[in-house]
Amino acid sequence: MQVAKESADVIILDDNFSTIVTVGKWGRSVYINIQKFVQFQLTVNVVVLIVNFSSACFTGEAPLIVVQLLWVNMIMDTLGALALALATEPPNDELMKRTPVGRKGNFISNVMWRNILGQAFYQFVVIWYLQT
Repeated sequence: MQVAKESADVIILDDNFSTIVTVGKWGRSVYINIQKFVQFQLTVNVVVLIVNFSSACFTGEAPLIVVQLLWVNMIMDTLGALALALATEPPNDELMKRTPVGRKGNFISNVMWRNILGQAFYQFVVIWYLQT
């Protein structure tokens, strides 16, 4: 028994089935909240890279230097982590109706890619308009 407890990721100490359901809800909730954080981070980084690269190609100089890119990344990491900590959505019963994600499932879904690229395109157009 002690060998199994040491090698397990999650240990349930009672025999109540509702505890297993609660663990499943919290696991799915954490997974979804981390997906939202990664989607936010990827959106910011894609926009910054597209704006910097396209501006460097068309105008000959990049609007953000390396140190500024690092600052943008650090600020967005801090704000994203703060949002993840403060705005984590608690689990609800709807999470259990979703199909489980297997080990081979994509962490970044097609809908997330659509959202990331759509938001990146929108922000790029707005920033390019403001720059010119």
